[in-house]
Amino acid sequence: MAVDDRPIEDEGNGCPPLGSVPQTTRSLLAAYVAIARPDHWFKNTFMLAGVVLAASCHSELIGWHTIPAILWAFAVTCVVASSNYVINEILDAPTDLHHPVKRRRPIPSGRVKVRWAYLEWVLLGLSGMALAATVNRCFFWSSLVLLVMGLIYNIPPVRSKELPYVDVLSESVNNPLRLLLGWFAVSPHDVPPLSIGLSYWMVGAFFMASKRFAERRSIGDGAVAGAYRKSFRHYTEESLLVSMFFYATAAALFLGVFIIHYHLELILSAPLLAGFFACYLHVALKKGSSAQAPERLYRERFLMGYLLACVAVFVCLMFVRIPALYEIFNVPSSEATTLWKS
Repeated sequence: MAVDDRPIEDEGNGCPPLGSVPQTTRSLLAAYVAIARPDHWFKNTFMLAGVVLAASCHSELIGWHTIPAILWAFAVTCVVASSNYVINEILDAPTDLHHPVKRRRPIPSGRVKVRWAYLEWVLLGLSGMALAATVNRCFFWSSLVLLVMGLIYNIPPVRSKELPYVDVLSESVNNPLRLLLGWFAVSPHDVPPLSIGLSYWMVGAFFMASKRFAERRSIGDGAVAGAYRKSFRHYTEESLLVSMFFYATAAALFLGVFIIHYHLELILSAPLLAGFFACYLHVALKKGSSAQAPERLYRERFLMGYLLACVAVFVCLMFVRIPALYEIFNVPSSEATTLWKS
């Protein structure tokens, strides 16, 4: 891959060329930190689902002594994810110039030199993998897949982010990978059920399709949207809404398989979870929706409160048994274990 350190020019949109913006040392460092997107690290809290799932299956492994290990695994995942964010910032810079907001990012606005950004990408990737090896073997391989998926998503000739629907599915596969990373931080000798992994994937796809939908609505003009991202040449608001419905339905189906086969008590959370999908869709339909920038979702106070309620109920139900439910639904008590041994 050739390293092009020339300024990324913005024809007529007013963005300054590389190096034309006076910067203090502090603002320069802040720009390089920004392309690693620490504000996106909150996405790695999705690892906690894997931790909770492992705790429910292997309660003997959980204790105060595991908290440092979980926090360390979270930090390592953030380093690996930041490597992917940096390469995303580098390779998206030319098309980000066509986006009304993303054109102000550090690289297209000329505050970061591309050559040093590539070095940051490599250093973060190597550091992340070296740190992942200190956790355990399964965590290392899962981290490597997370890193590789970033390459598939961003780097030509594949660059899956430019392929309609493939972009959503390839990006959202990071969701079940985070589930695995959380699980392996606690239990490195087996893996969680496939059904919950597939459900987690489809939930991530629903979020990502909602982001695409909100972006497409925000940009408005189809030609401008297509210049910003090739996949938008094939998307319409209607097609994205239909795909969101598909992903939500698939997520519910696979979660249902998991609930029936492993822990029927979770069926009590189904109405709450269905309400969350509806609530998120409501947010995605808003003008200037926060769904197009998930790091801003904290502004949706009702959504955040509802999410916390869903998580609290789901976690509590993971650790209780209600024998009457099995009689009501005529389901035998499950003695199923995890999918397979690693």
